[in-house]
Amino acid sequence: MIAGSTNCIKLNHHLIISESLNRAVKVDCYIPTGLKSGQLPDLLLINDGQDLATMDFEDILAALIGEEKINPVFCVGIHCAPDRKNEYGTAHILDYKGRGKNAAKFTAFVFEELIPFIRKQYRIESFYRKAYAGFSLGGLCAMDIVWNHPQEFFLCGAFSGSFWWRDCDQHAEEFDEDSHRIMQRQVREGGFYPWLKFFFEVGTKDETADRNNNGIIDSIDDTRSLISELEKKGYKEDEIFYLELKNGKHDVETWALAFPTFLEWAYGK
Repeated sequence: MIAGSTNCIKLNHHLIISESLNRAVKVDCYIPTGLKSGQLPDLLLINDGQDLATMDFEDILAALIGEEKINPVFCVGIHCAPDRKNEYGTAHILDYKGRGKNAAKFTAFVFEELIPFIRKQYRIESFYRKAYAGFSLGGLCAMDIVWNHPQEFFLCGAFSGSFWWRDCDQHAEEFDEDSHRIMQRQVREGGFYPWLKFFFEVGTKDETADRNNNGIIDSIDDTRSLISELEKKGYKEDEIFYLELKNGKHDVETWALAFPTFLEWAYGK
């Protein structure tokens, strides 16, 4: 374990040897120093944890906690695998190229290895609430895990989420957006979990592709479509936060701009 710290945050780095994934997983723990004795912290898991260092996440989190804009939250950045597209898919459904074959194993790692490790390492009896966030394909993965394990979470955050993920090639004659986009279909066919909340960020320059030629880039179209499915399910305006950043791109710099908004919405005092 290697440690670092600011006044409000202690940063620890760990290496977990995962049996589920058959690899070593790097995780970074951002621990708020102001927790009171016996206080149960919120837990925020974040996919693509290697990007947090690039965006100076420690400083972002410390500033918001130090200025008392948010309540203390225990954040864990999970570094991605070299085979990212197979771990960060949807656990129960492969995409049309067969990607996502290790997503179920990654989900098992989160519940059977990562969370127990954190609780044991930091002697945390339980967490007040748990949330999951991620970037791009990591955002899809976060949404998939939260939606399929609603009893474990209260919130999902997806930044430039890969909600195009589909089980039919878009160029195939039978391709239909409504039936072949996997996450949208899971929401449509799933239950209603009234305690869940959702945060979505997308940039107007996230990409240039416009699959259905409607003048709206796919990343915005796919995210709005997912929100529509959530609204049809019964989620209200105050339970879904949609942030569309003008000139925002599919990059760490844009996600860094959006993350404070997410944290204040999720954990604001």
